[in-house]
Amino acid sequence: MDAFFASVEQRDNPALRGKPVAVGGSSDRGVVAAASYEARKYGVHSAMPSMIAARKCPDLIFVKSRFDAYREVSRQIRDLFFEYTDLVEPLSLDEAFLDVTHNKKAIPSATLLARELKQRIFDETQLTASAGISVNKFLAKTASDVNKPDGLFLIPPDNVLDYITRMPIEHFYGIGNVTAMKMKKMGIIFGDDLRQYSESDLVTRFGKSGHFYYQISRGIDNRPVNPERIRKSIGAENTFSRDITEYSEMIDQLRNIAREVDRRMKKAETRGRTLTLKFKYHDFQLITRSKTISEWIDNFARMEPLIEEISSEIDPSEKGIRLLGVSVSNLEQDEDTRPGALQLTLEF
Repeated sequence: MDAFFASVEQRDNPALRGKPVAVGGSSDRGVVAAASYEARKYGVHSAMPSMIAARKCPDLIFVKSRFDAYREVSRQIRDLFFEYTDLVEPLSLDEAFLDVTHNKKAIPSATLLARELKQRIFDETQLTASAGISVNKFLAKTASDVNKPDGLFLIPPDNVLDYITRMPIEHFYGIGNVTAMKMKKMGIIFGDDLRQYSESDLVTRFGKSGHFYYQISRGIDNRPVNPERIRKSIGAENTFSRDITEYSEMIDQLRNIAREVDRRMKKAETRGRTLTLKFKYHDFQLITRSKTISEWIDNFARMEPLIEEISSEIDPSEKGIRLLGVSVSNLEQDEDTRPGALQLTLEF
């Protein structure tokens, strides 16, 4: 979906249409959750501190997030997907992979199917979507970003290597800004430059991610579209209207956030073994602290003593804390992760 949260806000409030809109945060606090295309022209983007966004775009309009509304629209769109295929792998509320090789409507062309689906999304939600079509997930995701907004782009099988050869390294799905900068210092500017490195060289320089970089530089991605994608963590966070400088208040806020995580775990019917706390200071320095235990973390009572233990060395009076977060990971996914069981991870 194109600028999903902001587009929903502009759809539901005609006064916002054609104007620079930021969802989340305020002119002096918080973080932008989404930005309209009018705001993006000024360099405003998601995850940007609101203060910086306001400086870049003085006319920026901040609106509060309405996740219930976004979830409802997401559900509408997901229902449309399932009319075409059961192989739908959601990535977030506004994005998903679809395997339409054997689609329910027997449409012989993925491009024709994507065009029809885009039109149906617009007809039912008055929102635009961009579609990328290709032979695997990496290439389809890459293609989806080419002609946004309201885009449709195909990377056909016989053009894969030629396309990747000319693609700037920062446009590769799975290569973030930090990695892209590191690659550029190595002289890797385009896909063709990345393909000159052996797999062992890339693993040496980038760890196990080097295997993935080697494969995608050749257009190879054998990951199936997985409709039962495993969730890796459950968490919640809060950005405060004023900085927290008292230790007792920090603990109280962490407890409140942990209660929300408890609620979300119960809804997801899962539990985990690792508790992670996130602390973002007034100057935007971000630190995380984690602890893994042998027992299941399955309720607030389990989290509370861990919160106090993990936070014991954090002093909010030094710089003030603007954001706190709590998450539980190493989640129980199946019977093989029940208490007492041991799951081995092998490197191939």
